Amino acid sequence: MRTCKRHILWRGLTLPIVFCFMLTGVLAQSSQQDNHPVRQTFTGLPNLLAVNSSKANVSDEKDEKKVAAEKASSEKEPDVKKKEASGGDSSASPSGGTPPPTPAGAEEPPLGFAGPKSTVRVSNPMKTDEQESGDFIPVDDRWRVGFPEWDRHGDPTKANYPYTKGSLLNPYRQNVLKGDYPILGTDKFFTLTLTSETFLSTRRIPLPSDISANRPDSREFFGRGGLFLFNQNFCIEGDFFQGAANFKPVDWRIHAKVVFNVNYAHSRENVVLRIDPRRGNTRRDGIIALQEAFGEYRLGDTTKIFPFLRGQSSKGGYSPFFDTTSFRAGIQLFNSDFRGFIFNDSNLGLRLFGNFASNRYQYNVAYFDMLEKDTNSGLNTLSSRAQRVFIANLYRQDTIKKGYTIEFSYHYNRDDGQALFVDRNGFPQRPQVFGTVVPHKLRTHYFGFTTDGHFGERLPNFLWLNKIGGGLNLSTAFYQVLGTDDFNGLAGRKVDVNAQLVAAELSVDRDWKRFRTSFLYSSGDNNPTDGTARGFDHILDCNNFAGGDFSFFNQVGIPFLNTTTQISNPHSLIPDLRSNKIHGQANHVNPGLFLYNIGADFDLTQKLRVISNVNFLSFAATQPLVLGVFQPQIEKSLGVDFSTGIKYRPILTENIVIFSGISAFRPGAGFTSIFEQNCKPAGPLECGKETGNKTLFNLFATVKINY
Repeated sequence: MRTCKRHILWRGLTLPIVFCFMLTGVLAQSSQQDNHPVRQTFTGLPNLLAVNSSKANVSDEKDEKKVAAEKASSEKEPDVKKKEASGGDSSASPSGGTPPPTPAGAEEPPLGFAGPKSTVRVSNPMKTDEQESGDFIPVDDRWRVGFPEWDRHGDPTKANYPYTKGSLLNPYRQNVLKGDYPILGTDKFFTLTLTSETFLSTRRIPLPSDISANRPDSREFFGRGGLFLFNQNFCIEGDFFQGAANFKPVDWRIHAKVVFNVNYAHSRENVVLRIDPRRGNTRRDGIIALQEAFGEYRLGDTTKIFPFLRGQSSKGGYSPFFDTTSFRAGIQLFNSDFRGFIFNDSNLGLRLFGNFASNRYQYNVAYFDMLEKDTNSGLNTLSSRAQRVFIANLYRQDTIKKGYTIEFSYHYNRDDGQALFVDRNGFPQRPQVFGTVVPHKLRTHYFGFTTDGHFGERLPNFLWLNKIGGGLNLSTAFYQVLGTDDFNGLAGRKVDVNAQLVAAELSVDRDWKRFRTSFLYSSGDNNPTDGTARGFDHILDCNNFAGGDFSFFNQVGIPFLNTTTQISNPHSLIPDLRSNKIHGQANHVNPGLFLYNIGADFDLTQKLRVISNVNFLSFAATQPLVLGVFQPQIEKSLGVDFSTGIKYRPILTENIVIFSGISAFRPGAGFTSIFEQNCKPAGPLECGKETGNKTLFNLFATVKINY
């Protein structure tokens, strides 16, 4: 483990330093280019490419005798020093005659922010017959060819200027920092991405008052539910690669992403943010995290590496459609299915991926040695958490209908846990403090089949469905989980896992409107102590379903009584009674979920989209809750989740994106019965009225700025 940490730390420190050094060199050389704009791109450089001269018609106007005379004259002057075609004003042409004309743009700088004047160094330039004729002149760097000033309409405002010049600060114009020009040689590029992501949220959720309540006269088991959160991420992401990525997969890539995080939280109750009540109800924290750091290499054509994938059109092991296979190693982002139900995270791993059959099939084989996460930011640390995940999946496009894709997947979760893990706020997370507290190991297998795509161009002529508009968009998922948990704390024994998840979303587009309906079933355990765990749980999900982050139940974690256990975790729909999504182990003795969703998206303008959803939620089985809170009966009705929000792009690009919205959760009988222990002195009839019957809400905003 120590060796692994040293390697990760070395990459984390070296890559940012290398990228900063390269960026400094680019800026320094570009400033020199600005000081000497004339001919600097071309003077004294070897010849690699012939560019057509704007004055090529001069040679066409000479008559044959004059050309012959000039040729004979040049042969009689052997002492004339010949220079390269890209030489100075008095140099001769390669043939020894009159110097060839200066090509169009040779005296002009490139249109974009091109960085270094050239990175090509060749001692023996190529020569062709065209170059000898004087009609063409060789230049070294085809990427940095200049263009002359040209105002086609005589417009002083430059409104109709045909050549748009780029700049360092504009990522949508040609820019060496965005991979538009090579930074080394002619095929090595670098892209720099700077991101600022600001998140604000104020919410009301059930918060335990504990024995050290914030209000001395508090009698409720759950106190005031106010919570304010602020999270700021500054990201620096660099990508150095070889190959023209617009036309084919890169030959190799070195990638790094460093995140600077600052977060703040304020709660209206003590012992919510930290286990020590003396530290109050406010928390400030921050971290610098190496969120991504990997190397990638293209192994070659898929059919050559995997002969069993060869088709009839493959000759000699080479794909005529450039189907390739690549390998990636390091901390990398990976989403194992369309909606992120099982695994969607950035973690340390190895990945083999590629395509075949003219890109109709794509495949991934990945292995992750999971890193521990920072408690308050959710970012990576450099510590291993004794969990390993193996994933293999296969996608097939244009199945049944063109534009419809299916996926087969397999996940293996080997979670060894550890004797004791306490998070940064002092709360124990592994093993889970719920039921019998015993360290335990998980061995689970996930078999999945998912689909996503556009199914047809028009709806069928049935019950006037064809009047609605465009065709049907369909996304489905089915997962079967099998395995063992050598000791489940709630069941109090070893259990065999047998659980399922079923999800489907149908949507119809009509001009600027999209209408959606969704269904999700996560199996629950109706007999927690029988030795079979039937509750479904993920490995490390971050799903986009039934409203995604706009949904209250999906974005907000709901605590389960006065424990570190959660009914649901942030960015997860599964009520798994897990201690914590990023620190805790999967728990397959849980109540499960039935979810029914209706929603609509409206593109009011090119800049503004409105997203609205209503989710009806209920538990699939309540016996795990009954066992956990020692109550004789808990209803299945969980509640109704209402949400509406906007996505706003003020400059019509993804450089600035604003997400904002409000969601509300109206508790049902099942939710209220969980929190009915908080009683007022008036008597048992008032139990649960303070917290269990209150409408919960979440008001949030996210501002994302990209360069």
